[in-house]
Amino acid sequence: MYGGQTRRALANFDFRGPRLHDHPDLIRALALVKIAAARANRRLGSLAPEVADAVIAAAREVQQGSHDGQFPLPVLQGGGGTSTNMNVNEVVARRATQLLRGRGSESAVHPNNHVNRGQSTNDVMPTAIALAVHSASTRTVESLDRLADACRAKAGEYPETERLGRTCLQDAVALPVASLHRSHAYGIGQAADELRTTVRALLKVPLGATAVGTGLGAAPGFSAAAVAELAEVSGCPVEAAEDPYWALASLEPFVAVSEAVDRCARSAARIATDLRLLASGPVGGIGEIELPAVQAGSSIMPGKVNPVIPELMMQMSFQIAGEAASARAAAAVGELEVSAMAPVVTLGLLGGLERLDSGARIFADRCIAGLRWNADAVRANLAGSLTQAVVAAGSEGYDAIARRAHTAPHTTYAGADELS
Repeated sequence: MYGGQTRRALANFDFRGPRLHDHPDLIRALALVKIAAARANRRLGSLAPEVADAVIAAAREVQQGSHDGQFPLPVLQGGGGTSTNMNVNEVVARRATQLLRGRGSESAVHPNNHVNRGQSTNDVMPTAIALAVHSASTRTVESLDRLADACRAKAGEYPETERLGRTCLQDAVALPVASLHRSHAYGIGQAADELRTTVRALLKVPLGATAVGTGLGAAPGFSAAAVAELAEVSGCPVEAAEDPYWALASLEPFVAVSEAVDRCARSAARIATDLRLLASGPVGGIGEIELPAVQAGSSIMPGKVNPVIPELMMQMSFQIAGEAASARAAAAVGELEVSAMAPVVTLGLLGGLERLDSGARIFADRCIAGLRWNADAVRANLAGSLTQAVVAAGSEGYDAIARRAHTAPHTTYAGADELS
């Protein structure tokens, strides 16, 4: 059902990579924008009711996923997303025309004159991207909450156990096992809260600002009407952008979300790094944690088990960090009235959110939930605690205890029996 502009874009952007149909959140969001615009134009008298109703019905089919195969373009493309917008316009126009003809009408729906009435790619795309990111982030935040809950639950399993703390990878003092898991839960929760906040800020959208922010080409009152309709059809609390000119020109709100996603992934990777280190060995390393043995770790060494889930989470964070760097670079080269580099930001955001959604869930269910602390290793390593040295320094002085530590193993001050 797509038309000539989509075919030309397919020829121009002929490379392998994620396609629009790989990101249904974006297709759904674009369809919602077309529905809202048609409803607003019908209300304002800019579209004949018959045509508007056909556009709305066709776009609703797209929004429900009935025509995903008609969106073959790569997400990454030149032109700021014009080809994506026209792909949607063409599919909706063709399907709307079919619906009209099925009702006995001779009317034909045009992709620009009708489906894109009162709109420009420059206001449609940031509005749709905001909706898509909002939808994807909802699932991601749920998975992050699940990860934080798994960490809190693990803390509850070890309310009394103490372990040897380490600073700069050297023996330090004792602290509760539960504090590690509680701190992990807190870090994930803080990062997830930042993600929620930055996504909410995206919902001030420039729909109706058209090409450069003036609203030229749209009927008087279209912007307010379209935004109100979009809030109703999407169920999202969208509002009109406070400054439509900046909303078209800047990608910074999307960069803020990208950096929040990066922080979430980095926080999860930090947990993965801690667990991977504490599970090292198990004989020649720390060996205080036993991770679930989810698969064989070697093709030549029988019995070896690798920390594959933490390593997956760490590598996901590296990839998401690269996407955040791309978003910053894209925002930095926007010029004058529009930033044409939105496609690369969109690709990174939607891909990163999907990856983090899956990663956090896998990490919670296949690693955190099943890990256990090795009581024997924890107890043995507590012999290296400097807790009693710190206590003794309070009465005897730091220098005296330091001199004694140089002449005798610091286990003299560990108080391992008391701590166990």
